[in-house]
Amino acid sequence: MAKAPTVYDVAQRAGVSIATVSRVLRRPDDVRERTRTVVHEAIRELGYVPSGAARGLAARSTGVLGLCFPDVDGIDEIADLPDPVRVGESVEVVRDVGGPVTARWSNLYLGEVMRGAELEAWRTGHAVMIGVARGLRRAEAVNELAGRVDGLAVLAKSVPDDLLAHIARRVPVVVMAGPPQDDAYDHISVDNRAGTRALVDHLIADHGIRDLAFVGGPFDSPDAHERFQGFRDALAAAGLPVPDEPAARSDFTRDGARTLARRMLETHVTGRGGGAGGVTGGALPRALVCSNDQTALGFLDVLTEAGVDVPGDVVLTGFDGIDATQASIPRLTTVSQPMVELGRAAVELLRSRLADPGSPAATVNLPVRVLLRESCGCH
Repeated sequence: MAKAPTVYDVAQRAGVSIATVSRVLRRPDDVRERTRTVVHEAIRELGYVPSGAARGLAARSTGVLGLCFPDVDGIDEIADLPDPVRVGESVEVVRDVGGPVTARWSNLYLGEVMRGAELEAWRTGHAVMIGVARGLRRAEAVNELAGRVDGLAVLAKSVPDDLLAHIARRVPVVVMAGPPQDDAYDHISVDNRAGTRALVDHLIADHGIRDLAFVGGPFDSPDAHERFQGFRDALAAAGLPVPDEPAARSDFTRDGARTLARRMLETHVTGRGGGAGGVTGGALPRALVCSNDQTALGFLDVLTEAGVDVPGDVVLTGFDGIDATQASIPRLTTVSQPMVELGRAAVELLRSRLADPGSPAATVNLPVRVLLRESCGCH
């Protein structure tokens, strides 16, 4: 294998100093256009790839920002994954008609946040490294990621408080989603509570629904908690009974919601009975307010298979505004949050913190939009 070209080779080919090559790579605006052109031509001709590790040691930075996500992406355990693709079979024809919905779905919310972070990082000349806090090596994986980046953005409550405090002593930390806390971190949040309150107000005031149940998310999700509080606010304002806990909880995944929906159907029949705020009668609630879109879409899969009409028998709503809600039948009423902007704002806050480490902790609150569609009876 040929020896990889070095910065010294680039400098010699371009007829400039090593320092000039470094400036072209790290601060191109400080170098004349003609010099930049010559250096980049030499880089292309030689096939030179800058060493991130070496540049990081020299500049005490990596130029890389980290995103850490929890294990809520809908990917099942390794044992449950499909068989590997068989090499040599270029075409396989499969009759795939009828039967229940069994497709696996990734968490599209996280995908949109990642896309926003990558766009903003690209715009500002940074790279993004993404890690998933999964399984027994969760803490170790997060710690390793923090050691490879200049700053780290995490979803609220996805990293234990003591580990996050440990990491924050080394690199800036931005916490995404969930309400701001009394801590030293920068926070980005969306108005989960007000968004859900506005959605439920619409169901009560405009559709006359008084039998509503909230399908919550994981116990440790700040977003799910805030959305449930918005649900409770709307019921209280309408003079309806206010539940202390969600009627049921899912895990934010479509597959988990299907399992929950099937269990619910085993004990309830379609109709419009029961009491406000929970699954208390012999009939399904008139409206199911789900804590995220994946949960609502999982319920829609099962209700449709069982012949339950949405919205005729059961009104169904979600939260997030993922693209799949525009393709569902019926289209899902949801509270749309700016997921791409959440990722972009995380990168911007990290850049600001790196530029001014001593500034006060910042909080950015992004607005939401209530999208009224066919699944709640709007036409």
